[in-house]
Amino acid sequence: MSQLKLIVGLGNPGQQYVETRHNAGFWFVALIADKFNIELAADKKFNGLTGRGRIFGEDVRLLLPMTFMNNSGQSVVPMVKYYGVEPHELLIAHDELDIPAGSIKLKTGGGHGGHNGLRDITPHLGNDFHRLRIGIGHPGHKSKVSGHVLSKPSTNDQIAIEAALEAAMNSLQLLVTGDIEKARSQINGFKLNS
Repeated sequence: MSQLKLIVGLGNPGQQYVETRHNAGFWFVALIADKFNIELAADKKFNGLTGRGRIFGEDVRLLLPMTFMNNSGQSVVPMVKYYGVEPHELLIAHDELDIPAGSIKLKTGGGHGGHNGLRDITPHLGNDFHRLRIGIGHPGHKSKVSGHVLSKPSTNDQIAIEAALEAAMNSLQLLVTGDIEKARSQINGFKLNS
């Protein structure tokens, strides 16, 4: 079992994006920072907000890239390389169109699934890191995807997403201490209102 050393949340910087679906990864990391009193501060070296703290006894770094989603690799890759983080020590939280709001999935490896943040990261780091896929639902047609990810969720969807994030937080100890399989079965088994 190997501990997580770096948890990254993908999103877009700027006040106008704070509440948009594309920032679901940011929301997750913000919850962690808040719960464990980890200050996230601007770090020019990594083009992002970074923090470091003890999470369930483990030394973990947090990163929110400030590069805009499509250039996430310009933040994530330098930090991974600088600290020598192995793929199995990295968790990237991101919004996921292919699962409904209120669902959350933990996945290791695989392609980028059309997600522009992952698309910018995988050529440099490979695919073997862990992903926390936070469901935001699909608008139904690919022409509507851009507007969908950059808009605020409905009230019901927001409540559903927050419940899913809470479920992920409940599995955080398993994640950071390296019990990925147990975390996966908990997270992937989460059902809204179950």
